[in-house]
Amino acid sequence: MNKIAIILVFVVIYFLIDYYVYQGIKTLFEGSSNLAKQIFFYVYWGIFTLTLAGFLIYNFANSDQFSWTLRVFMMVGVFVNLISKLVICVFLFLDDIIRFFQWVFNKISSDSPDMANPEQTGQGISRSDFLVKTAVVAGSIPFIATSYGIISGAHDYRIRRQQVILPNLPKSFDGIKLAQISDIHSGSFFNKKAVRGGVEMLLKEKPDMVFFTGDLVNNKAEELNDYVDIFSKVKAPLGVYSTLGNHDYGDYVNWESVEAKRKNLQKLIRGHKQMGWDILMNENRSITQNGDKIAILGVENWGARGFTQQGDLGKAYKGSEDAAVKLLLSHDPSHWEAKVRPDFRDIDISFAGHTHGFQFGVEIGDWKWSPAQYMYKQWAGLYQQENQYLYVNRGYGFLAFPGRIGMPPEITIMELKSA
Repeated sequence: MNKIAIILVFVVIYFLIDYYVYQGIKTLFEGSSNLAKQIFFYVYWGIFTLTLAGFLIYNFANSDQFSWTLRVFMMVGVFVNLISKLVICVFLFLDDIIRFFQWVFNKISSDSPDMANPEQTGQGISRSDFLVKTAVVAGSIPFIATSYGIISGAHDYRIRRQQVILPNLPKSFDGIKLAQISDIHSGSFFNKKAVRGGVEMLLKEKPDMVFFTGDLVNNKAEELNDYVDIFSKVKAPLGVYSTLGNHDYGDYVNWESVEAKRKNLQKLIRGHKQMGWDILMNENRSITQNGDKIAILGVENWGARGFTQQGDLGKAYKGSEDAAVKLLLSHDPSHWEAKVRPDFRDIDISFAGHTHGFQFGVEIGDWKWSPAQYMYKQWAGLYQQENQYLYVNRGYGFLAFPGRIGMPPEITIMELKSA
């Protein structure tokens, strides 16, 4: 089935769902004035028309005519409208089932068709006012949650603090403070002031080192242009170290040539350096204090599930053998169990991102849930196996859905302590 046929099928289904919901909700206006009924009609079908137009523009219009942000918001409108209407359909369908059985019962229990009035024979069985109102309330929840996730959740930066004790950490590094951010996705931002506020939160923590674990952009290096001035302010006494994520390679764009894609990656790497970030491309850096040494290793993206595997941990590890502590920057958390733990048991802590916590979830105390956990064993927070740790940052930015619900953007502050 080609793209046009798929889109046509979607449009038909989309209309039928909206029409079914309209028939149900309009019963609430049966006793209202004609003006109220007209207002409901035009508002309801106006929303449908706008969201459908957004869907068609997203799929058929020239991408140069509409910004990426606008196109995403168009699709979010379709998604929210569809989810809300599907929730309403559940209650309306339940009401239809109840009405059907009432109709059957009345048919069976009627002594005579002549004796039965319309109410008894089921001809006049109306929708349940309670169920329709419940449907409307339930259907509004996705809209409210999504709106909150966009307006507030997208830039509701949170500091998450961790303390990790490493028995082999030299005393000269005892109490060292690390900051981690990940998955900036600069092409997704729509509130530059809020993004700057998050950077200011990080700087107020006065970390000794800062780690960035990949996905600086969605697809193209040019997305960073408007944010170089903001992220270049991220500084730390012992350096800012970064690496690449799967989105940084431009794998999700149809490039005019292999050379164009290569130049895009080189431009992005220059962007890291322009901001003063030390990008680690399968390499390491040594940090020495009072004769003690720790190593910062960084690999290019290595991911399971079909994601690019440019990371070469053996190459990054070479030369760091004598470091008392080794800290690894690797974008995808699946790298930890696939490569790090089996082959490099002296890497003390790996820092990852990638999952975003699916930008949706619930966290209450130490308990957390997100759809991310069904795809990634390690998806958010600190994990330990034997003497090795993995920390998965929930991400600084967002992708696709321009917001976050119950999974706010994260700035990690980790203190390392010697035993």
